[in-house]
Amino acid sequence: MPDSLRGQLLIAAPSLYDYFRRTVVLVLEHSLEGAMGVVLNRESETPVAEAVPVLASLAEPDQLVRIGGPVAPQAVVALGDFDDIDEAGTQVVGSLGTLDPDAENGSLRRVRVYAGYAGWAPGQLDGELEQEAWMIMPARPGDPFEGGDMWSEALRRKGGSYRLLSTMPADPSMN
Repeated sequence: MPDSLRGQLLIAAPSLYDYFRRTVVLVLEHSLEGAMGVVLNRESETPVAEAVPVLASLAEPDQLVRIGGPVAPQAVVALGDFDDIDEAGTQVVGSLGTLDPDAENGSLRRVRVYAGYAGWAPGQLDGELEQEAWMIMPARPGDPFEGGDMWSEALRRKGGSYRLLSTMPADPSMN
C-alpha cells in the first residue's frame, strides 16, 4: 500500500452495509493525521445554483450538488478539472484538483460540487483497509464527472475477479 492514498478510489466492499454501502470515494488527503475524501456517486436534489450561488457560474446550468459524505454536510468541497493544475488549491490526480475559491480559476474546464466529506481519524482508514472494507484503485481525473452506476463500473474497470462483483445487484434478493 502506498504511503498516501491521495488520488486513489476506495470502492466499498459488498460486505459494507453502513453509510458507505456501494460507494466510491475519491481520497483527497491521507496522512498520519487521518484521511479525507468525497463520495463520488451520491447525488442530491439541490442545484448548485441554489446551494452555492458563488459557484453557479462555474457549474453546468442544472448541475446538482453531490453528497460528499456524512461529515460536515454544510461544508462545500469543489473539485475541478484544470488546463493548468497550478491553479488548483491541491492537485488530487492529473488535471483534477480542489477548487481554490480565491484563485483566478481561468483554466477550469469543469467543476463538481460536494456537500460534506468522508473523514477518518488517524489510523482509522488503514484499519478499515486491513479489514478489507475497501478495495483500492487509482483514480482518473474524469472520475468525479462520470454518471451511471459508478460502483459497478469501478469494479469492472478494476478487472479480474472484481468483474464478477460488478454484476452484483444493489438488492441481493433480486438475484
